[in-house]
Amino acid sequence: MSKQKTIKKSFSLSGRGLHTGLNIELVFTPAPENHGIKIKRIDLPDQPIIDALADYVTETNRGTVLKKGDVTISTIEHVMAALYASGIDNCLLEVNAAEFPILDGSSKIIVEQLASVGYEEQNAEKQYYIIRKKIEYTDSTTGAKITILPDDEFSIDVHIGYKSNVLNNQFASLNSLDQFAEEISGARTFVFVREIETLLNMNLIKGGDLKNAIVIYDEEKSQEELDKLADLLGQPHHDATRLGYLNGSLKYDNEPARHKLLDVIGDLSLIGMPIKAKIIAYYPGHKINTDLAKQIRKEIKKIEIQAPIYDDTVAPVLDVNEIKKLLPHRWPFLLVDKIIDKRETVIVGVKNVTCNETFFMGHFPDEPVMPGVLIIEAMAQTGGLLVLSSVDEPERYSTYFLKIDSVKFRQKVVPGDTLVFHLEMLEPIRRGCALMKGHAFVGGKIVTEAVFMAQIVKNK
Repeated sequence: MSKQKTIKKSFSLSGRGLHTGLNIELVFTPAPENHGIKIKRIDLPDQPIIDALADYVTETNRGTVLKKGDVTISTIEHVMAALYASGIDNCLLEVNAAEFPILDGSSKIIVEQLASVGYEEQNAEKQYYIIRKKIEYTDSTTGAKITILPDDEFSIDVHIGYKSNVLNNQFASLNSLDQFAEEISGARTFVFVREIETLLNMNLIKGGDLKNAIVIYDEEKSQEELDKLADLLGQPHHDATRLGYLNGSLKYDNEPARHKLLDVIGDLSLIGMPIKAKIIAYYPGHKINTDLAKQIRKEIKKIEIQAPIYDDTVAPVLDVNEIKKLLPHRWPFLLVDKIIDKRETVIVGVKNVTCNETFFMGHFPDEPVMPGVLIIEAMAQTGGLLVLSSVDEPERYSTYFLKIDSVKFRQKVVPGDTLVFHLEMLEPIRRGCALMKGHAFVGGKIVTEAVFMAQIVKNK
């Protein structure tokens, strides 16, 4: 498992706002563990803060807008994509306007600055949202569709299509976030000339120009009409008979598709944690991107913790013989079969519950149910193995539990179930005492939870 990251030092970026046209300064500041990405409006009284989460998305017209109370912040997607792709978990963004500067219309400058100041690895572990089953989300009004599939890493394919002789169907793919800086970050936002007058009437794109957006001219206008639009935007005149890209050439043949891929990453980062999945997006836009992020946020809120992944084809970290070298327990009271994951503050153990367990003889003969106290004992044994890993010569020590709090039993455990235990340290070990939170899962659902306090004692 990887650790959380922030940036090593603060830096600022300045530029015009795409929609407001204001000169804006955005400051990136390191943040502590578990802080997340937060945005502070330093131009307002009391300098209110908005968490960069899908919960606060209120508008998606030509950009993603967050709103908390009366405070809004817009055009955040390029910055969010850069932070996500750079693996930044914790950062405070201080801005002196209601939107982020558009810069060159891409994430390139942001990614380069992040890399320039460097990253600081933190002690807390990075939390991932792991996709366990296929998710499909469709917007019937636009025909847009996003499919998310389980995968060990993050990757994304994007398909776009427009009724345009200049920009029709395009495809872009990202197999690893390591490729983002070179392959995706420089792709610029784009707009059709036929959309510009409507956007201006909506009081948008006041800061738009040929330096920060690809402008696509695909429906011929009169020279007078085209000149009028150019004058409104302060741009040079263009031959009205020549369709194509007003900027000249593109950085990539499929630059618009690459930019849409960038937007998907930026919007899905509002889930609040990195995800492990394969994403396939057809005709994506900010609305479907953020609607899907909101749906996943709702799922995250329903569960305190995701069940660990148990793949019985992978060799355990500790098998039962190695466990017996560390724990004094023996049959019929050794209740951990193997350890499948062990890190500095987390351990994951497995207990296969069979009909041959001796306790089923009396609990209960006609309806066998594993006693709750034994589930707690099995969790405690798993936690003991984590605590013992903190000392030299662990076989010379034992762990004794001093206190067990907040015990909850959510469903019964029966023969044939596989119990997966997840124990995590709540604080560093002090004076030989450890405090841990434990969860027991069956089939991905929590069956038992508790908080344990244990003491490490050297054997006589």
